[in-house]
Amino acid sequence: MEFAGIITEYDPFHNGHAAQLAAVRRAGARCIAVCMSSGAVQRGGVSIVPESVRVRAALASGADLVVALPAPYACATAEQFAAAGVHLLAALGCDTLAFGAETPDPAPLLQAARLLREEALQPLLRRKLSAGVTYAVARSQAAEELAPGMGDLLRTPNNILGVEYCKAILAQQAPLTPLPLPRWGAAHGGAPGTHNGVAMASASHLRGIPLAQWAPFVPDSALVLYQQARTAGQWLDGRRLETALLALLRAMPPERFATVRGVSEGLEHRLEAAVREAGSLEDLYARLKTKRYPHARLRRLVLDAALQIPGNLPAPPYLQVLGARKEALPRLSRAGLPAGTSLADLAKTGPEARQIAELHSRAVDFSSLCRETIFPMGLAFTAKPVVL
Repeated sequence: MEFAGIITEYDPFHNGHAAQLAAVRRAGARCIAVCMSSGAVQRGGVSIVPESVRVRAALASGADLVVALPAPYACATAEQFAAAGVHLLAALGCDTLAFGAETPDPAPLLQAARLLREEALQPLLRRKLSAGVTYAVARSQAAEELAPGMGDLLRTPNNILGVEYCKAILAQQAPLTPLPLPRWGAAHGGAPGTHNGVAMASASHLRGIPLAQWAPFVPDSALVLYQQARTAGQWLDGRRLETALLALLRAMPPERFATVRGVSEGLEHRLEAAVREAGSLEDLYARLKTKRYPHARLRRLVLDAALQIPGNLPAPPYLQVLGARKEALPRLSRAGLPAGTSLADLAKTGPEARQIAELHSRAVDFSSLCRETIFPMGLAFTAKPVVL
């Protein structure tokens, strides 16, 4: 291992993330690149602090280079999120992909990835889905039938994403070696814990408590950045997010709901009816909910509709650098995709690049409405990279 990559959100960056970066460095990485969600996050929303804050926190704790996972891929399914991240890190020249997993052993994760790519899984999966369960449950049950033990592996959140990374590596024949690492101290969404005497809390736990209670769980350098962001009005305002989402959805022509990514089986009619009646985001999600569609999928669907993300997207067509240490910048000259710090310049490299840049900018403009202070449009094109 010489050049390791990590696909992440850092929403927010915490002690567990710092420990992971340190572990990758100890494993031999001379350079660590981070492919980080930008403009939106995978749960179907907006990050609690803007990209620049999360980039600075990562660079302060050991990352060397941070590139954007553009919004259309950042708010996608786990499969699409993973595929886009793998594509970008492989194009950047990484030789290793590090990630957290409940099963920190690449062999069973790769075995599960191969299983999920087998044609024999599909009829079993369709049969399970016809019973009305969610896709994730149907897939784990189908996998268990084909290979006992695989079902349990596919029921935990970090393993699920890790298997998707492995699937993407296999599908793209990417020259990346999987490096799964233990998740230390705190399970995803679980109670805080400790690792080697260091307090650990998941990002979801931190998002649910006041900033004043974050101090034990985040690096000191990151805490200063978060406090500065709060003072500057950059913190996510949930009420503004709700109003902005509902306003965009109510203004959307009904016929466009059918073109949104993730819409199938008449879901566009259900979405249109729910938008007309919902008085809050939670009310909207409740009106959309069925046994078939988990809450996370509905959140992504709602955001996709508001941002008008289409169903078919190309593979990410460029590498936008959000931040870097100066000594890491020469690696961009060997990248397999157009690479640079200016989104405006990258958008000129082709029609697919222009499409993704415009969709990404739309998401960033939306997120600018959702802060405690409303920020201007166009920040995706005018924001400066963080260079240390």
